[in-house]
Amino acid sequence: MSDIYVLHENSEWVTPLHQAFNDLGINAQEWFLDQGQVALEQEPPQGVFYNRMSASSHTRGHRFGPELTRMVLTWLEKHGRRVINGTDALYLELCKISQYASLNRAGIKTPRTTAVVGRDKLVSSAKEFDQFPFILKPNRGGKGLGVQLFHSTEALQTYLDSTDYEEPLDGIWLIQQYIKAPEAYITRCEFVGGKFIYSVQVSTEEGFELCPADSCQIGEGYCPTVAPISKFKISTEFNDHPIIKQYQQFLSDSGIEIAGIELIKDSNGDIYTYDVNTNTNYNRQAEIDGNAPAKGMEAIAAFLAQELQQQ
Repeated sequence: MSDIYVLHENSEWVTPLHQAFNDLGINAQEWFLDQGQVALEQEPPQGVFYNRMSASSHTRGHRFGPELTRMVLTWLEKHGRRVINGTDALYLELCKISQYASLNRAGIKTPRTTAVVGRDKLVSSAKEFDQFPFILKPNRGGKGLGVQLFHSTEALQTYLDSTDYEEPLDGIWLIQQYIKAPEAYITRCEFVGGKFIYSVQVSTEEGFELCPADSCQIGEGYCPTVAPISKFKISTEFNDHPIIKQYQQFLSDSGIEIAGIELIKDSNGDIYTYDVNTNTNYNRQAEIDGNAPAKGMEAIAAFLAQELQQQ
């Protein structure tokens, strides 16, 4: 008998999805991927497998969740199982440079970025970058952790010499163009089954100058599942915008079927896309108050149910 399997490392994020499944009369299974083994020749169960592994799993004590998930996804794909957000999607989730390169191939503008490995290479790389102020952030931080704004290489050197300095999880730093927005929000475009469902404005008025946006959502207080409703507003700004078709092409080319894509506009109206989240969450109250054309978790549950039926 076939079933739906949700692969993840954070039960809190799966709770609203289970409610959506319950509303459809579906009892989906969970695979909590923190520790485990993969017997490559063993047959996986039949069904549809939805990958919700997060690049920030290490912030919840699940350091090797993504590595285990990659092996599990490889195993599932080897045996021809239906996988949503498979190995290609996970690869882009864990590597910003690869993510940006894929976005650029789809004609989508991203912030100018330099990847650096090695603490001793950061200052010289920042001097070569020669654009101030600039953002320094780890390739795999999660929730805005470790993201900082620097106005000079001297300030960067002071940080590197201080006790506050921490190596990024995978050793990769990103030096990134700072983009100042005329209004205090970023926009997140949500896609399920490769199709656009809605966009949401995320207020950054109480944030920090820490990401490509003028100020950045940071910490649990800006997570859609727990942040105040005032930070989120359903928007129609991008409903008919040509970038949506570009995003859909990018997702199709990248093997990503469910994602939230974050963008910011500068004072000239130019759009910069700076993050693709293949493990996306939604603010339920914002969806209700903003009369969203679809509810995120319900759309995911319905999409997975449809895929299971086709199996």
